[in-house]
Amino acid sequence: MFKLGLTGSIGMGKSTTAQMFADEGCAVWDADAAVHRLYSKGGAAVAPFEEAFPDAVIDGAVSRPALKEIIARDPAALKHIETIVHPLVGQDRAEFLGNAKADIVVLDIPLLFETGGEARVDATACVITDDATQEARVLARGTMTLAQFHAIKEKQLPAAEKFARATYVIETDTLEHARLQVQNIVKTIRSQFNA
Repeated sequence: MFKLGLTGSIGMGKSTTAQMFADEGCAVWDADAAVHRLYSKGGAAVAPFEEAFPDAVIDGAVSRPALKEIIARDPAALKHIETIVHPLVGQDRAEFLGNAKADIVVLDIPLLFETGGEARVDATACVITDDATQEARVLARGTMTLAQFHAIKEKQLPAAEKFARATYVIETDTLEHARLQVQNIVKTIRSQFNA
């Protein structure tokens, strides 16, 4: 099984690209979706959060807005939150890898390089687009302000650094171009892996 780490800054087209890998027969694990499962009612993160941050659990689920408020009040809380979430996410990923049947597994991890995740994969792919397109995509979602977008962008490695560290770079200027690049990457990996 070949493990490909997929990353890219906010608004670069990572989710769309991940789906393209799935369309090519790759198994895709999404770190954000894993966190969502862990935070949902009955999720593995609910009990530890009830113990550590009771204010964060609302109606049996971990509330992201409540977590944001907790971190705003006490920035040191973020480290404690990470000590709860990161091992659970790692466990979710390990279970996924244990059950995956595909020859290529794509691990969709937004902060792949920031968290040293590239050490756990065989190769990395980074999605990129120009700054104006990135900003337009994020603001078009209608879920955050320009200031919030810039705050998130500040926490991520600069796109140029991700680009330089990645094994493969996928330019998401058009869907057709992105899909062609994904198909070429899959073909390259399969030809090397099955050689």
